Amino acid sequence: MKVKCVIVCCLLFSKLSWAQFDIQGHRGARGLYPENSIHGFIEALKLGVNTLELDVVITKDSQVVLSHEPWLNAAICAPLESENKMQYNIFKMTYTELQQYDCGSKGNPKFPTQQKIVSHKPLLKDVFEAVENYAHQNKLPLPYYNIETKSTPNGDNVFHPEPEIFMELVYTVIKESNLLDRTIIQSFDTRTLIALKQMNCFLPQALLVFNGKGTKHNLKRLAYLPAIYSPNYLLVNKRSVKFCHQRGIKIIPWTVNDTKKMQKMKALGCDGLITDYPDIAIQILR
Repeated sequence: MKVKCVIVCCLLFSKLSWAQFDIQGHRGARGLYPENSIHGFIEALKLGVNTLELDVVITKDSQVVLSHEPWLNAAICAPLESENKMQYNIFKMTYTELQQYDCGSKGNPKFPTQQKIVSHKPLLKDVFEAVENYAHQNKLPLPYYNIETKSTPNGDNVFHPEPEIFMELVYTVIKESNLLDRTIIQSFDTRTLIALKQMNCFLPQALLVFNGKGTKHNLKRLAYLPAIYSPNYLLVNKRSVKFCHQRGIKIIPWTVNDTKKMQKMKALGCDGLITDYPDIAIQILR
């Protein structure tokens, strides 16, 4: 299967300069609601986020599903008999089999204020449909979607398909949902970003980074400039912001949960931030 994108799909983004500082709800609003859940995304939308940040993996039957790990995380999902990643490998489960597990009622021990709500890992297409319908029905601004592809070189054909197949599956869902003009693809794995580019796809990309090698070094991992550079917030300084802006790249760090650090990222000139607490970010930064 070969998928071809249309150049028009990113024209809106290429002209985009956010009217507001871009506040992205990390996995929806992970500090408040179960991560990567439809309920969490709608609540984040109600709070007023610009962008919904989310993670996708692939099931055995080639469905694009939301999950931060390509396996069931024993810390938040039940019922699980062990913490064996291979035993609960989503790439080895059909979507129907995956629905047996609840990844919301248990809660997340790292986020004690998170509400405990029954939550099954949803299909990407169902998230799109639910969020878009809610926004239209309640006359809310339509959000952007920042989709992270969860892949590693060692995970090919073990926890996920190879990058080309992975990206074709994700792109197809985005296209069929008519959301090419409001979707960003992000990844730590440059292979998926390159695969997307080789498909002749002009969807905007964000390069995720978590190393101290520097902005210039990391950007060289791609043979082109991404629309967004997205480092861990600890790696952001005036020099990195200037370096990106001189090249027309937006810089949006992750995951910023402390009030003072949120204010610092904005003061440094970042174009937005990704946070588990969009309610706090919206309150203090707008």
